Amino acid sequence: MAVQWLVQALCFYQRLYLTDRESLRNRHLRVAANRCASYNQNQQMAIPKNKEELIFEIKNNYSKLKKDLETIPTELTKEKELDGHAKETKMSISDLVAYLIGWGELVLKWNHKKENGEKVDFPETGYKWNELGKLAQKFYSDYENLDYSDLLNKLDQTVDKILKLIESNTNKELYENAWYDKWTKGKMIQFNTSSPYKNARSRVRKWKKTLKTIN
Repeated sequence: MAVQWLVQALCFYQRLYLTDRESLRNRHLRVAANRCASYNQNQQMAIPKNKEELIFEIKNNYSKLKKDLETIPTELTKEKELDGHAKETKMSISDLVAYLIGWGELVLKWNHKKENGEKVDFPETGYKWNELGKLAQKFYSDYENLDYSDLLNKLDQTVDKILKLIESNTNKELYENAWYDKWTKGKMIQFNTSSPYKNARSRVRKWKKTLKTIN
């Protein structure tokens, strides 16, 4: 309880610029300061609740992922060494990028059909929500003939189109009305963009740790 109170108090004092955590000498205050810093970091990573936060999360998560993807030697990108999205399967870095492209393009397809008053098959025609592993395999296959550099360019283009889609919508359109089932359009975009980008980066970084040639 004492440390919890110190966390709250120190966060308050830091906002009033009364203290610098690096200069604190009291051990408990240092602990509280570190927890406060962690708390603030977690707050920044909160689930988007409006248009501005959604744009920020997509740009932030994607920029970090992109840096990791760009440092991978091309000759390693086809090696199936990562756990796949279907149970007991393996995938390559190229497959992972294809997966992200696939979901991004689905988001754009859903929106296009909705705007034109067409029926939308969620998640995709011929697939049910309990068949996402099979859908992932389709994404791998859809882009298997693209070179790694072309895959990265394609992902860039997809992310850019998604950001333009978000910009073209008001906050009300994104977050104040149900768009699919109980979910808003903003939530459906987040579920299939910023969240997978963050997950993909974790997978890539975990894989990189098994290699000695990549930082």
